[in-house]
Amino acid sequence: MGSATGPYSQVTNIAEQHIHLTPPRREEVVWPVEVGPVPELATAFQPRTVVREGVDAARASGEGVVLTQVFSGGGGVGKSQLAAAYAGQALAEGAELVVWATAGDEAQIMAQYAQAAARVGVPGADGKDLEEDARAFCGWLATTSRRWLVVLDDVTDPVVVEPWWPVSRTGTGWVLATTRLRDARLTGGGRRRVDIGVYTPEEAAAYLHTRLAGEDMEHLVDEQAGQLAEALGYLPLALGHAAAHMINEDLSCTAYLALFQEEETRLEEILPATADAEGYGRQVTATLLLALDAAQRADGNGELVVPVLRLAALLDPAGHPHTLWATEPVLTYLTGHRTETPTEQAQQGPAPRPAAVTAGQARAALRLLHRYALLTCDTRAEPRAVRIHALTARAARETTLGHQVPDLATTAADALLEVWPDPDEPHPDLAATLRTNSEALSTHARQHLWHPEGHLLLFHAGTSLINAGLPSAATDYWQSMTADSTYFLGPDHPDTLTCRHSLAISHGQNGRLYDAINLHEQVLTDRERILGPQHPDTLRTRHSLAVSYGQAGRIHEAIALGEQVLTDTERILGPDHPDTLFSRSSLATFYRQAGRIHEALPLLRQVLADRERILGPQHPDTLTTRHNLATSYRQAGHTQDAIDLLQQVLADSERTLGPHHPNTLASRNNLVTSYLDAGRTQDAINLSEQILADSERILGPHHPNTLQTRRNLASSYWQAGRIREAIALEEQVLADSERVLGPQHPDTLTTRHNLATSYWQAGRTQDAINLQEQVLADRERILGPHHPNTLAARRNLATSYRQAGRTQDAINLQEQVLADRERILGPHHPNTLAARRNLATSYRQAGRTQDAIDLLQQVLADSERILGHEHPDTVLVREVLSGWRRRQPRGRTGGRRRWPGRG
Repeated sequence: MGSATGPYSQVTNIAEQHIHLTPPRREEVVWPVEVGPVPELATAFQPRTVVREGVDAARASGEGVVLTQVFSGGGGVGKSQLAAAYAGQALAEGAELVVWATAGDEAQIMAQYAQAAARVGVPGADGKDLEEDARAFCGWLATTSRRWLVVLDDVTDPVVVEPWWPVSRTGTGWVLATTRLRDARLTGGGRRRVDIGVYTPEEAAAYLHTRLAGEDMEHLVDEQAGQLAEALGYLPLALGHAAAHMINEDLSCTAYLALFQEEETRLEEILPATADAEGYGRQVTATLLLALDAAQRADGNGELVVPVLRLAALLDPAGHPHTLWATEPVLTYLTGHRTETPTEQAQQGPAPRPAAVTAGQARAALRLLHRYALLTCDTRAEPRAVRIHALTARAARETTLGHQVPDLATTAADALLEVWPDPDEPHPDLAATLRTNSEALSTHARQHLWHPEGHLLLFHAGTSLINAGLPSAATDYWQSMTADSTYFLGPDHPDTLTCRHSLAISHGQNGRLYDAINLHEQVLTDRERILGPQHPDTLRTRHSLAVSYGQAGRIHEAIALGEQVLTDTERILGPDHPDTLFSRSSLATFYRQAGRIHEALPLLRQVLADRERILGPQHPDTLTTRHNLATSYRQAGHTQDAIDLLQQVLADSERTLGPHHPNTLASRNNLVTSYLDAGRTQDAINLSEQILADSERILGPHHPNTLQTRRNLASSYWQAGRIREAIALEEQVLADSERVLGPQHPDTLTTRHNLATSYWQAGRTQDAINLQEQVLADRERILGPHHPNTLAARRNLATSYRQAGRTQDAINLQEQVLADRERILGPHHPNTLAARRNLATSYRQAGRTQDAIDLLQQVLADSERILGHEHPDTVLVREVLSGWRRRQPRGRTGGRRRWPGRG
């Protein structure tokens, strides 16, 4: 199968700014607007008078309507057609907007809403973010005075639809939904269910007469019309099959009834009565078989309609891409599985080798099936251009012989893979469509996708969830995949190990670091035993384990493992292999986390050059490398370089991944930190508040990334002097971090450290000292005495000692911090300058005035050269030095007590 490893969790806590570009000039809206498109009404559509009375009553009372069939199951009673009739009626009666949204998938709903937002010029919908545009559209619907109708067709999950159910506070709009479900969650809250069943005898008779008369074939309606409608169970879908067949084949009701009764007799052999759970599936199956027989006779392209229908029946009824039918797997399958015509069956001798089926012939077969009402082919509706009714699909599957399913399943899976873009993040609507089709295929043919091993499509769909930043869905998916692989292939099969490896990655992306580490360690042991220590899959697991160690703050273990992995991948896979680039990038991240910034920078520059050359400048992995390089620039004190690069990454990430992808949120967080470094405090606050709202909505209030965002916002408040707000936020984050991440997690230590800083700023010196002594002891034990975060804890504790009058204790700690920073970060790093500035302050407090002035003069010269004359830290140093020279005691400057840094 080939291992599907998924992405490596190497994204650092980076922040991203929304780039507010000037939106393109909008064309004037021409009303009315139709978005969908709304399905055409079937010829001879019946108005369903009794049903419409219930719908009209609900509409008059201002309620939304959910059309639900009397029996749950495959459908076929005409719900969507009735909804389409209401859409047409709304436009005829003066509605200014009609939106038709397929509601089986959240991505499809968002796509239609975003398209509608663009069409009607909704303020704030700029086309850069699908979800934001969709939400803006819902807000516009709620308040507009324009008349509108939104149809949510084929609701399959009430939970998915609930956030996207529009409301109209002005009373000018209403919502109509269709569903096969009888679920109480779809009603209430201003929604009423209206049951819809089969035609009445009068409606069925009227349908047949009108449909046939519309084709100038009213002569086909004879005395057996009533018996035919009764035999078909008055089911609209079956009557539609029958009418199309009668028109195409010039058959009277009597003649078709005879064929149908003969087919029903034959059907007893292939579809037992017990298989018809809904009570009308047999009628659809019989009409399907008759229509197929007729379509085969009409097929001039080598009898392709049967294999085409069987393939379509394994996919998502809501639709799949039309491009699927031009793929090599599909055309090869159709070439080898043409259905023989009666003429060919009568021929003597071996048949000549058939010519290869072309994409044009495959599409002609689709159009023929469309003509016989067996599926819908509408290229305007890409990526769901080819749709098949769920009940028709079920009938097609039930009449497919068991030995035919494995080849069909493999062909469909291969074709889905061929049309799947890489990367798929820039194509969210297509990616969501392909995932739902993969799910449908797996539902109908799961065991065949696990023989002789797991099909790559199964792994690709799971990786797509990870890459789309959907960690909860990815975790559920890989848990199911692990169970399936264990059942079909066994616990030690390489595919099972790959599933467990990907599940561990999903845990890490979901913030469950300890689950990720435990599972990675288990998988590594198993892969070393089964595959060997140098196998590429073993190297991938070792790399992912190193990443998890790094995320959990176990930096020394991450570096040791990362260096081993990089050496092995360069030797075994080569220097340009994607896994080697991942390993090199991750090792650079570990070096940066350990404060070894001058080792990190050249590695990241090399990875960026390689990825731009191999993958292209806009590939998600290239964007990840670029924002990690920006993070390293910031840590090296190159603040403006970091901001410039992060803003470039932001624009690319919003366009390529979307503004709510976890990588985008991470980039935005790093930009906040860089703004703080540059003294752009209000920019940092505005961006942090925006990110926090997004993170809480997308990831949840307790996700590690949300906690990180809340920490960044508190730091922004702190730098702005809003100390009470900072303390309240940090106390909340600390409680959440201790509960979610654990009391010893590096992020928990950071929060505790920042809270101590805020206590100090608020004048709560002893509270700050108590908390900071705890942080320092934990960081020395967990991170080591020379880790940058340990140095920061030591620095801040020294400041508290000085504030409490323990001047010599402060000087001892600060001299140690300065020596460490000069050695680790270099003499001109901003943090080194801060350490030198703090030491000068303590010297002066101890009465060593000239030592203090000499040291601060050195700091001022370095600050002006490195940070600039107008940087807040440079201004602060200049003010303090001026005061000291005038021999005026200046314990504080600028009205706010300053610590040189946080976190």
